Amino acid sequence: MVVLAAGKGTRMKSDKAKVLHEVHGRPMVDYVMASAAEIAGSDVVVVVGHQADAVKAAVARRHAALFARQDEQLGTGHAVMCARHAVGEATRQVVILCGDVPLVRPETLKELVRAHEAAGRAVSVLAVSLDDPTGYGRMVTGDNGALLRIVEEKDAGADEKAIKEINSGIYCVDADFLFSALDKVKSDNAQGEYYLTDIVEIAVQDGAGAGVVTGGSAREVTGVNTVNDLETVRQMLEERPT
Repeated sequence: MVVLAAGKGTRMKSDKAKVLHEVHGRPMVDYVMASAAEIAGSDVVVVVGHQADAVKAAVARRHAALFARQDEQLGTGHAVMCARHAVGEATRQVVILCGDVPLVRPETLKELVRAHEAAGRAVSVLAVSLDDPTGYGRMVTGDNGALLRIVEEKDAGADEKAIKEINSGIYCVDADFLFSALDKVKSDNAQGEYYLTDIVEIAVQDGAGAGVVTGGSAREVTGVNTVNDLETVRQMLEERPT
C-alpha cells in the first residue's frame, strides 16, 4: 500500500500540510491510514514531502508505516517512484491512494484488490460516475469496456470532457509492472508533471491489461483541496453510519 501525502495544499489557505488538516479532531491522513491498515497492516508506505516530519509524527501516533520522501512536487507518478525503495520485494500488488480522501472505506479497497486479482490485469483503477465531472481525470474506455487511458481535465478535449466516469485516484497495480512502467512515464503535459495515470496507456501498449473497477460512491472518494471541501467532508462524516 502506498499513501501519497507529500502535498502542500496551497488552496487550503494555510501553511499546514494538506493531510494534516483535521476532520473532527483527527488529521485527514489518519482516516486514510486506518482504512489502509485494514488491507495491508503495517505494510504501508507513506510518501511525505511538505512538512515531512510533522506528517510522519501524525501518522506514527496511531499507525505503523514506512516512509518515503518526495522533495520536489513533480506529480503523482514521481511520488510513487519515490516509494520504490520502500516497497517490499515480495509485494505482488500495490494499492495506491491519496492522503486527502478521509472517507474511503476499507471494504471498497478490498473489493478493488479482489476484482483486480480476478481479472489478472496489470492495472485496475477505481472509478465513480459524476453528474458534473469537471476537474477530474476522465476514464476513456474501448468498445469492450477495457480502460484505454485516463485524461486529465487540462489535457482533455471536448469529447473526453463529456465523459462522466472519473478517476478516483485509487489504483491497484501489479508491483513488477508498476515500477517498470513508471520508468517510461514522461512529463510532456500541460502541468509538466509525471502523471501516475500514464501507466494505463503503458499497460495497454504492452498488452498487460488495464481496467476499471466501479465501486464505492462519489462521496466516499471526495478529495479535500479547499477549506470548503474540508467542511463538506466533515458534514459527510457526521452523516455516515458508524
